Amino acid sequence: MATAISVIGFDSAWTDHPKKPGAISVIRITDNVCSLARQPELCSFAEAEAIIRIEQEVSAKCIVALDQPTIVPNLTGSRPVDKVSGSLISWAGGGVQPASRAKRGTFDDAAPIWRFKTALGASDDPEGARLAARGLFLVEVFPALALVLLEPSFHQRLAAPKYNPSYRSKFRPEDWRKVAHCAAAMAERYGIAEAAEWSHRSAAMALPRKADQDRLDAMLCALVGLHWLLEPRERSLMIGDLQTGYMIAPALDGLPERLVHAARIRDVKLS
Repeated sequence: MATAISVIGFDSAWTDHPKKPGAISVIRITDNVCSLARQPELCSFAEAEAIIRIEQEVSAKCIVALDQPTIVPNLTGSRPVDKVSGSLISWAGGGVQPASRAKRGTFDDAAPIWRFKTALGASDDPEGARLAARGLFLVEVFPALALVLLEPSFHQRLAAPKYNPSYRSKFRPEDWRKVAHCAAAMAERYGIAEAAEWSHRSAAMALPRKADQDRLDAMLCALVGLHWLLEPRERSLMIGDLQTGYMIAPALDGLPERLVHAARIRDVKLS
């Protein structure tokens, strides 16, 4: 019987456009040792599902850390969790894409995310993902939020990393290097030499492309999922709930006051 645990980072790209695929990466824990089972690679939703099925064959528990809203009941506007996380990210100079069922191609009834979720049949419960011995779990992560919380130089007014190569006018090479080094530091914390080396190689890229960012985000998703699984619960946070939507993120120094205030005035759960 399988005893390993797989943490799968999936940056889905939301729309499943054949020319704009997402990316996936897999970290596997075997006998309490973490390793990079699959380097970040581009993939579609269907290809991601196939990779997850492979991991289910070798691991008792699989956690899919997805960079996309996974619970979107609101017909218009944005979710409460988006507003709360946006309070910190917008202060830092970043942005949060609002999620609602009105967004055709991403969250309407025919959107690929719902077909993906139905096909997986995974549990949405992030607390269960931490505690259960077996099963398949889908948790929502947000690399942009994680980076602001993990890297002190990003946790400042208008200092959020600009590392998307698609926006050349805003792209900052030093931010690209910082983000990749942040991923390397997380990998090193868990003894994943292959992931750290991959991240350092990414940092050294002279002219990264959008596909490189997608792969880097897939690595970050996997590492955030691993943090959620392995670290003491007080070193992570969960914004929102299973009814209106949520996301998880690292919180190394407790709950940031800006998030606490935003959650309080909007009556959003923060734990």
